[in-house]
Amino acid sequence: MKEPWPEGYGRRVLNEVDSTNAEAARIAASLQGPEWILARHQTAARGRRGRPWANPEGNFAATLVMRPTESPDQVALRSFVAALALYDAFVAATERPLGFALKWPNDVLLNGGKLAGILLESAGAGSSLSHFAIGIGVNLRTAPEADAVEPGAVRPVSLMSEAGVEIDPEEFLDLLAPAYARLEAQFVTYGFAPIRAAWMDRAARLGEVITARTGRETFTGTFETVDAGGNLVLTDAKSRHVIPAADVFF
Repeated sequence: MKEPWPEGYGRRVLNEVDSTNAEAARIAASLQGPEWILARHQTAARGRRGRPWANPEGNFAATLVMRPTESPDQVALRSFVAALALYDAFVAATERPLGFALKWPNDVLLNGGKLAGILLESAGAGSSLSHFAIGIGVNLRTAPEADAVEPGAVRPVSLMSEAGVEIDPEEFLDLLAPAYARLEAQFVTYGFAPIRAAWMDRAARLGEVITARTGRETFTGTFETVDAGGNLVLTDAKSRHVIPAADVFF
């Protein structure tokens, strides 16, 4: 049964915008509570590290913007909350959990291909943030060509191509928003530990050899865990590496 829209969460749907994260920054000061921004078309969509993000018609592009009170390191752990919410929304949309997995730090995979990505942005100074935005892009209908992504990156896939499920972006938001609100309440009440445990249960390539590139260094080792701070932990023959931010390659 479809869950109702979560109480206390705003919703705005735009036909076109430069990017939902940019819109989040523009409206943050006027927020009365967390708000979802969905765009049917973005003219300047972007992914992590400033990379362009393809957003063809029928795909999902949205941002949840909020004004949190925790320290920035705690706020950033909401990337795991968002990933779990996406996982739950996909299971609800397809009515089956098989094939979905979570890739550190912030991707959702389907049958080994990249289905969704998360982009975190914030503004503020010191120990407090004026706003925090969770940008989410999902290949609902179509996926970029393999040659459009970084060499060695996970191949892009769409929900349509891999699961045969067609869903409108607004319908998908109706699944995602309640899932996020439920997990957000758990995070606020019980902290990161249960979120981390649930994420680990769905982790891609856990216990396998992966490569993490930070921009300065490259680490290859066994994916041991994600620690209490959300860091990736890799082990190799010589040492144990705790990595706060990187791109991961399989």
